[in-house]
Amino acid sequence: MINIIDLSKSDNLSKLDTFLERRRMGKNINTSIVNKIIKEVKKNKVKAVLKYEKKFNKNNKFNVSAKEVNDSIKNLDRKTKKALDAAYRRIYNFHKLQKIKNIKYIDKNKNKIEYKIVPLNNIGIYVPANLPSSLLMNAIPAKIAGVKNIVLANPRLNKKLNPAVMYVAKKCGIKNIICVGGAQAIASLAFIQKVDKIVGPGNDYVARAKRSLFGVVGTESMIAGPSEVTIIADNKTNINHILTSMVAQSEHGENSQSILVSEDKLLVGKIKKGIKKIVDNLPRQKIILKSLKKNGLIIVSKNKKQTVDIVNAISPEHLEILNKNFKFFENKIVNAGSIGIGKYSPVAASDYNVGTNHTLGTLGSAKFASGLNLTDFCKKISYFTLTKKGIEVIGRQAITLAEYENLHAHSLSIKSRM
Repeated sequence: MINIIDLSKSDNLSKLDTFLERRRMGKNINTSIVNKIIKEVKKNKVKAVLKYEKKFNKNNKFNVSAKEVNDSIKNLDRKTKKALDAAYRRIYNFHKLQKIKNIKYIDKNKNKIEYKIVPLNNIGIYVPANLPSSLLMNAIPAKIAGVKNIVLANPRLNKKLNPAVMYVAKKCGIKNIICVGGAQAIASLAFIQKVDKIVGPGNDYVARAKRSLFGVVGTESMIAGPSEVTIIADNKTNINHILTSMVAQSEHGENSQSILVSEDKLLVGKIKKGIKKIVDNLPRQKIILKSLKKNGLIIVSKNKKQTVDIVNAISPEHLEILNKNFKFFENKIVNAGSIGIGKYSPVAASDYNVGTNHTLGTLGSAKFASGLNLTDFCKKISYFTLTKKGIEVIGRQAITLAEYENLHAHSLSIKSRM
């Protein structure tokens, strides 16, 4: 039901590396079709998109009209609207604090150097069929950053638009919506809508399409999807907290990953027994069990120091620290997209309305990238204005360096201003 690696008597993490690499390299699924879809959409545009929509989603529509959006929203209950409004406020309030200022430096010769923050013009947001929370997480920072045009790609589910996603789209002022999904949606955003950057979480096919198209369009600096959680626990941790967080992450899809790291060997048996019991009455039971069998993992660690090394090697999208002594780990773990600290901080809450962003690096990309934030929707452009005195002082040293590098045309360009 779930994989186990016992490192309690070993410092060798090679077994863990092999296990993680299989998923990261896409060896669990066949993604060869992704490049085929991208090539066809580039060549045949909407015709190719609809070909794959009919094949995978039984959908023959491309655009979404304003009337369809409004009609869909009518089906959304008041309670869900209020919850989405509250989530909007918390996410907005946290992300507006991320604004960064332009900087300017003027030296004694009155040379001026500036760094200006400029919002992107056009972005595409991919949102899985029934996840309005993902649209909130992506659209709100884009709006705060000042992005002028947002295109939403959101596939229909059973040929229907999702009322909650449409409600959020309208709330965020998004008017350009295409109702397609998968790799064909990512290719459409790149070659038909021609956005500058594509953001948003998705399954492995979506993530790989974004990676393949990087350079044609921008994407997040991290790989957003498929989802994952790592949990640190000890013999004092509430077993139900561990089980519910592992199962919650696994229900995203069979390529999601849930990992438990603990020094307590007795937890292994408790988790194996508890999983079967807890999933029995869940509607996504089959997906959860497939995910745990394929990608679920319990790691028995030697000590707290090794636990830190293990978690930093995993570099999880989400981390929950459920140990009583969570302060030991808090500042030692440096590779994670988002960290929930203590028993009252489940990842599931941060997926919705805590205020932090849930579009985070997966597949190890938390080693080098941050989760989605305002800077993902901006460019930073440097400006410089030199004075006559400035070019005379700076120019002499620049000429020396240009000639050292054997770039004499560079030297000539500088000399012509002196």
